[in-house]
Amino acid sequence: MSKKVYCLAQFLPKKGKEPELFKILQSLEPNTLREDGCIQYRVTRQISSPFADGESFPLVFNEIWQSMAHFEAHCQRPEIVNFFQTYCVSETGLAAKWNVCVYTDEPENYDAPKLV
Repeated sequence: MSKKVYCLAQFLPKKGKEPELFKILQSLEPNTLREDGCIQYRVTRQISSPFADGESFPLVFNEIWQSMAHFEAHCQRPEIVNFFQTYCVSETGLAAKWNVCVYTDEPENYDAPKLV
């Protein structure tokens, strides 16, 4: 098991704004990939497949971080804070909705002491 943190950051663009938002999300990749603890940081677009017909927001960052501390430091970088303020929170932003979740590959109570 690891202390890695896996993040899925999903974005629902406002109508007609998907190409523009995708390009802006791509612009975050180079600096983030240079951050300490960043293992993977790739924005992706949903595509059609009869074998994967689930529902999701169409733009998703797939992120892997060495630890929660590295992920949280990333979230506080001015470039990332500015992105969310400008493109998500602002009325004039490009995202209608967004959803950021983190995950672990450790089972619940991993390393928990055994009760006798």
